[in-house]
Amino acid sequence: MSAAREYGLDENFEWPRPPAEGWTADDLDKLPNLPPHTELIDGSLVLMSPQTRFHSRTIHFLVHALTDQAPEHLEAIGEMTMRMDRKNRPEPDVLVVPVDADTGPRQTWFEPEDVVLAVEVVSADSVERDREVKPRKYAQAGVPHFWRVEEDNGLPVVYVYELDPATRVYALEDIHHNRLKVQRPFPIEIDLTAVNRRS
Repeated sequence: MSAAREYGLDENFEWPRPPAEGWTADDLDKLPNLPPHTELIDGSLVLMSPQTRFHSRTIHFLVHALTDQAPEHLEAIGEMTMRMDRKNRPEPDVLVVPVDADTGPRQTWFEPEDVVLAVEVVSADSVERDREVKPRKYAQAGVPHFWRVEEDNGLPVVYVYELDPATRVYALEDIHHNRLKVQRPFPIEIDLTAVNRRS
C-alpha cells in the first residue's frame, strides 16, 4: 500500500518537501493541501492526528466557559496559531487574547504578546509537545498564563501555571480536579464535571 493511500490521500498526492533551512511561519498560509491544525515547530511541520471526543469536547467547553467569564476587552478562541518567530507557529488548543488583537476575518495567527492565556489539551500523540516543548516556548515568548489539561476518567484535570517574568519559566500554581477556580488572568470558576453535559 502506498503512503498516500495509507493516509487516505489521492494517489497523486505528494508530501511537501521542506527547504534545506526548514519551513517558515509564513509557509503555513501558503502550502497547499496541509491537513487542518498543522503546526510549525522549529521549522518542521507537525501534523495532528484525528481528535478524540474528549479533546474536542474539552476545547469547546473551555472556549465557551472562558468566553462567558472573560471581561469585555478579552475573548477566548479555539485552535488558532501563535506566530512566535520565523520557525515556530504552534497552535494552542485555546487562547485568550484582547478583542482588539482581531485583524479581520482572514486572520490566521496571533502575536505572542497578545496572548493572555494559552491552553493545551494533552493528546496521546502530543504528550511531549504539550508537557514540555510548547510550554517552554510559550514561557520564552512571555505568555503570562498557561494551562495544561489532562484526561482522568473522562474528565479534565487542569494544571495552572504562571510565568516568572524574570526567568521566563512557568511555575505550577495549582492542579484543579472537578472545579477550577482562579483569580488570574481574571476571575474564573468552571465546573469541570460539566464537560459532558449537553445543556
